[in-house]
Order: sequence, then structure tokens, then C-alpha cells
Amino acid sequence: MPTSPTGRCFGDGDPLYEQYHDTEWGVPVRGDRELYERVCLEAFQSGLAWITVLRKRPAFREAFAGFDPERVARFDDEDVARLLADAGIIRNRAKIEASIANARAVLGLWDDGQTLTDLLWSHAPERRVREPRAETYAEVPATTPESRARAKALKARGFRFVGPTTAYAAMQACGLVDDHLAGCPVVASAVGTGAERWRRAGRPRPVEQVVSPSRAP
Repeated sequence: MPTSPTGRCFGDGDPLYEQYHDTEWGVPVRGDRELYERVCLEAFQSGLAWITVLRKRPAFREAFAGFDPERVARFDDEDVARLLADAGIIRNRAKIEASIANARAVLGLWDDGQTLTDLLWSHAPERRVREPRAETYAEVPATTPESRARAKALKARGFRFVGPTTAYAAMQACGLVDDHLAGCPVVASAVGTGAERWRRAGRPRPVEQVVSPSRAP
């Protein structure tokens, strides 16, 4: 079972981290801009603690034009230099250039009549919650067949920094899977409100249909 004072999976002691755990992690995310942001931030997190990225998220959003794929896809060498000089973000050239390449990959999907949302959610497992829920993180995998397939599909479309481990972390963060531990208060709250039946049914609560973005010629 979780060993933190509150039973949270992670985040105790830092209000920002606690809020992220309680209200974002494991909640289904849809929408190409939102998912593009998550793909980028997971890449920046590689090798670092997620709280480091979370604290810098407002600066990332400002530096990367709100993670609007169309705007980021137009970034050039001057923008790369600007980002490398921005102390508010993680200044890693390979990850910065990957984020720009990933924006262009999103546009490539749109040009083919596809969406990033559809591509990512096509690799969601049949059931979001394992039965029974894990009681410790030793029981939670670092990769799964779905994360490996997702990484392969993204790489085939030109995305970078999307290996199977990073892919699975993004699947957890974006709610394709729900890996909250059995003793987590988020799980207890979901049971109390009836939301757990949606989690266990392998689908989120109903959301608005995602419409493929259109681009000007």
C-alpha cells in the first residue's frame, strides 16, 4: 500500500505536486494541443524528476507559444537560440529540437486527415485499470505492449523522444491507463462518487467528440 502520510501515490509535501496528483494524473486528456504539450513535457522530463517540469510548466507554455503545434512548427534557428537562453525552461538542445519536430509531425498527421488524439488513444489498453489495482509501484510496469506499439507508431510519424518508457509515463499522465494505487485517496474518492465504475469499465466519462483540425492550404 502507499506509505505516504495521506496514502497518495506521490506528491505529498508539495502543494503543486499534490494538486497535480489529485486532479490531473490519470485523468483522460483529449485534444491535439493538450496531448502535444504532454508529449513534449514528458520528453523534457526524461532523466529528471517530474516535479522539475511541473514547476517550469508555465514558463514552457510561454516559451512554446502555448504549445500550439502550428506556431511551434514554424520555429527556426533563432527560436532555438532563444529557448536555449531561457532559464525558465529545461535548456536541452536535443529536447527543444525534438519538440519542434514533434509539432511538425502533428501537422503531418493533420495533412493526412488524422489527429494526434486518435493516434494516441488507438493504443489505449482495453481496460484502463488493472484488476486488482497495484498496491505498490513495484507492481506497476515501466512499459507495456501498448506503450511499445505507441512508441513505434509515433516514431514512424516522425516524433522524437517517444520511447516505450516515456510513452508509458505519458499514458499514465494522460489517463489512457489509471495506475493510482489501491490505497490512494483518489481511488477512494472515485468510489465514493461513482466515478470508479467509469474507470473500471475501461473508458472515461463521456467527453465531447474530437474533431480533426483543419488547416488552411
